[in-house]
Amino acid sequence: MEVERIRVAGVPVDVIRPEQLEKVLFELLATSGTKQIVFLSIWNLLKARRNPEYKLCLENASLVLPISKSIIRGAAFLKRTKPVRYNPFSAIISFFTILETRYKSLYLLGGHKNTLIESERNLKATFPGLHIVGRYTGYFPKDMEKDVLSAIFKANPSMVLLADGIPSGVTWSYARRNSFGSSIFVYYKDALSIFSKRKKRVSNETFDAGREIWAEIAANPLKIFLVFPYIWYILLLIKDRLSSEN
Repeated sequence: MEVERIRVAGVPVDVIRPEQLEKVLFELLATSGTKQIVFLSIWNLLKARRNPEYKLCLENASLVLPISKSIIRGAAFLKRTKPVRYNPFSAIISFFTILETRYKSLYLLGGHKNTLIESERNLKATFPGLHIVGRYTGYFPKDMEKDVLSAIFKANPSMVLLADGIPSGVTWSYARRNSFGSSIFVYYKDALSIFSKRKKRVSNETFDAGREIWAEIAANPLKIFLVFPYIWYILLLIKDRLSSEN
């Protein structure tokens, strides 16, 4: 595959150009076993450094796509190949558009009942050639998980979109990878809320400028304290840069 994997602060990050996505996606579909595409923020990068399970999930992911400007700047500071920064929602739209060209299938997992139904209806209208072969709400009780796993395995979709209400989020599908067929799993917490029009997505202008954090702080002022882990990230980059130069 035309993908270069680099490391930023010891965490894997993939370098892939948007024009390469179609080829890479179909190469993944042709590969047996469960695959995973992960959207990596700076905060999850730092999480991977202290959480072995999350780090292992990233190491085994088929694609780790950076979504934070700080990761791009970090790669440049470390003199690594500069990755492309992806907007998670726009990337998912690209995935669906690519899958639709060959009439591939999709399974929706997450959200509450009405959100899930509205998302399915809107996706069918937008991507009529993309076959939605199943859906299941999130926030399901533990004793229902076997039914969820069985439903996905039987449907064997090309891609599974996971959203809010999935226990452990990104690592859920990795921990259960032996329970599925050959699907590609993508987790984006807000996906179904946006597709159902219950939540507004971050504008392209705000995302491109790297200002999406301010919207998060406005919604939750306590996130201002993220400045401290950000300082730690800067120190990690400096340490890595000095180590590589010695």
